[in-house]
Amino acid sequence: MPHGGERRAPGPGHDPDAAALERDVDRLLSEHSAELQSIERALRATIRAEFPDAVEQVDFGNKLIAFGRSMKIRGLLFAIIAHKGHVNLQLADGAVLPDPDGLIEGTGKGIRHVKIRSVEAASSPAVVAVIDAQLAARPEG
Repeated sequence: MPHGGERRAPGPGHDPDAAALERDVDRLLSEHSAELQSIERALRATIRAEFPDAVEQVDFGNKLIAFGRSMKIRGLLFAIIAHKGHVNLQLADGAVLPDPDGLIEGTGKGIRHVKIRSVEAASSPAVVAVIDAQLAARPEG
């Protein structure tokens, strides 16, 4: 997960940190296919809609976008990570989250993921429910 400075998700106005974050996101996503970029942008929009106060950071070393209440280890909640044919929504507490739709995958003791394979899936009710469950699992960070 990312280290270094924190950046709040972009809001209205001309925040220089927001502009820098957008440049970082564009730079990271430029390494991916147009299809993956569309999925990543849609998933990012869904996370930000559910979690408007998120601190967001691009981690170029791990090739991901992280979201949290802070960038401290206990504050991190989500990451978006592109793979060859899909985008993972990484969940900090995925191993213990409710998953009525059976979307959460992986074998990690804590961190698990949901594979997002389309723009439509990125904002589906099932994905929104998983995001909301992760937010509820750590109301403070």
